[in-house]
Amino acid sequence: MSEACIHDPRPKSAVSAGVGWSGLAGLVLWVLFARHFHLDGQYAAMAAVIACGVPMLGWSLLVDRVHRNPSTGLEWDRPLRPLSETFDISLVKLTGLWATWAIIAMLYCIGRWYWQGQYLFAMQVMGAAIPVVFIFSVPYVLWIDRRLAEPKDGAYAFGQMLLNLGPPNREALYEHLRSWGVKGFFTAFMISIVPGNFADVVRPELAEIFANPVTLTRWVIGAMFLVDVAFATVGYLMTLRPLDAHIRSANPYAAGWMAALICYPPFLLMNNGGPLDYHPGTEDWVYWLDGHPILLTAMGVVLVVLTGIYAWATAAFGMRFSNLTNRGVLTHGPYRWSKHPAYLSKNIFWWLATMPFLASTGSFTDMVRNSVILAMVSGVYYWRARTEERHLMAEPAYRAYAEWMDRNAPMPRFFRWLRGESVPVKQAAPAE
Repeated sequence: MSEACIHDPRPKSAVSAGVGWSGLAGLVLWVLFARHFHLDGQYAAMAAVIACGVPMLGWSLLVDRVHRNPSTGLEWDRPLRPLSETFDISLVKLTGLWATWAIIAMLYCIGRWYWQGQYLFAMQVMGAAIPVVFIFSVPYVLWIDRRLAEPKDGAYAFGQMLLNLGPPNREALYEHLRSWGVKGFFTAFMISIVPGNFADVVRPELAEIFANPVTLTRWVIGAMFLVDVAFATVGYLMTLRPLDAHIRSANPYAAGWMAALICYPPFLLMNNGGPLDYHPGTEDWVYWLDGHPILLTAMGVVLVVLTGIYAWATAAFGMRFSNLTNRGVLTHGPYRWSKHPAYLSKNIFWWLATMPFLASTGSFTDMVRNSVILAMVSGVYYWRARTEERHLMAEPAYRAYAEWMDRNAPMPRFFRWLRGESVPVKQAAPAE
């Protein structure tokens, strides 16, 4: 048997496929219920997030039993430590945790954009949640510190610094600040966009949805975006160790943060009038294919498939989705074919839906400008992918996954072929 035929199993995924499917089932059932009873308001939208998250919580604990994973850092096979052993640690940790939340709240107050438009709802939700989370944090921290193998984490290091209890663990401190920076920034954004996506799916009547291939396509695409947003919101809210969904590490590289943040408000460069706005003088795919029903239908199918891959790439994370973090390495779903299926499908979608190489103004300058700018946008996502890989390569599980993908996955093999590189072959284990 040749080396090329050596069995090369795919590395195990940190998340099972059942987590995502259970969350999708809960979300679909709630959407059907909301459509039937015409529940399209903001709090019905947040109920969709709960309907998505609760089944994933149940599957993770009851089926996958993730709380028993060694990666949680929880020790279940020894007696619970006496409270007296960890009480002082917990008080320091709570100090660091509450101070972190106070800093995030202050930054929300400073950021003017948080108090207008869609962000207002996010501020209302988070403001209402503060007392509940504050109270819950006390028994949670007191309990988990008695179960953790090493309770002195980043929150403890921050509390230690604030209380002047000696030099903190700088690595743990910086990791804590980066991780909560990710949560603070992206949680508010995700909550703010849930109601709009939910309403777009729930409000239209069936006759309106099925009026023609274009309206059907746009509704299905909206539904796929709702899946993406609901799963992502759950991911930012459920960074808990007992679910093995905690943040292992946040990207430590400034380039990684820059590449990610310019894709989101208020730093978004692709919005209307922004330096990477590729829309002036363009029309979408419907304009250019109008009068050609077969082409309209075919393009609609392609765009739905691309959006489906994008939503699938988020749903595959289960409760672990978030930007700029390592919360376990995924190897299932669309990640069997590409290391960055969401970025790839999203960018192909933009090129096909916008067609920047055509200009409704008839201006050759607009054609060139918009095509070049969209190419720059695609370059931003390539930059994001590279900075994410730089961060994740510190994780042995990700290195094993990346090596397996280079040998087996179609997209990495295709790009290697474009560069004229040979496909690596798995090395046989040395004989003992």
